Order: sequence, then C-alpha cells, then structure tokens
Amino acid sequence: MSEAPTTSSFLTVEAYNRLKAELDHLTTDGRTDISSRIEAAREEGDLKENGGYHAAKEEQGKMEARIRQLTQLLENSTVGETPPDDGIVEPGMVVTVDMFGDEMHFLLGSREIQGDDLEVYSEKSPLGEAINGKKAGDEASYVAPNGKTITVKIISAKPYSG
Repeated sequence: MSEAPTTSSFLTVEAYNRLKAELDHLTTDGRTDISSRIEAAREEGDLKENGGYHAAKEEQGKMEARIRQLTQLLENSTVGETPPDDGIVEPGMVVTVDMFGDEMHFLLGSREIQGDDLEVYSEKSPLGEAINGKKAGDEASYVAPNGKTITVKIISAKPYSG
C-alpha cells in the first residue's frame, strides 16, 4: 500500500489574507488587551478567588493556542497555487466522488477556507487522507468516526479556480 504524498495545506489567497490579519491582530492588540485585563484583575487582590483573573488567564491560553495554530498553518501552506490539472487528487483540487451512489463535490484544502458554496475537506481528514494521491477511477476506503468503513470512488479531480 503506497503512502499518500506529504503535502502542505492549501489556502485561497482570501483565506490566507484573512488568517494573516487575524494573526497580526492577536500578536499585537490581542496580546496587549489580554495583558491589561490580567494586570487589572491581579490588582483586585486574592488570586485564588478572583474569577476575572482566572477567566483572563484562560482566554490568554486559548489566544496563544490560536496564535500557534495560525503560525503553523500559514508557514506550511500553499497559497492560491493550484496543482496541475493532471487528475490526481491533492490539496487545491475540487474532487468529485461517488459515495453511497451519490456524487459529492468538495475542495480538498484547509478547513480555514470559508465563504464559498463549495464544501471543504481537509487533506488530514480520514476522507482526505484516503483519497490524496488517487486519480479518477480509483477507489479508496476510510473509517468514519462511527467506526464504519466507507468506500468512495473518485470520479474527477480538477484544480480549484475560485
């Protein structure tokens, strides 16, 4: 069994710009704001029973996790460059599969892409991993979250055109 190719995440230019703006905000104004809130709550006294302090610290942890997530995603993404029109399923391709006798169309790429009528499946999802590197006519199977094995047949893979 061959391994699916190692790939970076695919992002549209719009998604990249939106995520970059979010990261820029979080690493500047976001950090300044949360630091001010933590300091203000700290000045209220006893930290063991200070709900505002604990809430601000929890929010800071979530914000720092999002900063790490965005940094990693933006550093390891292919932006707007669609793969060649060679029919091979990879990030940046609009894929059509036959699943349970119905055709399903979706973009294989980062789940952070939004605002399009096209559904997006991550190349790291069970379905994405199963079909990555396959071509029209191939079948692939994956285990769904409910534990059932699902087989899909690839009908086509075309570069995303926005």
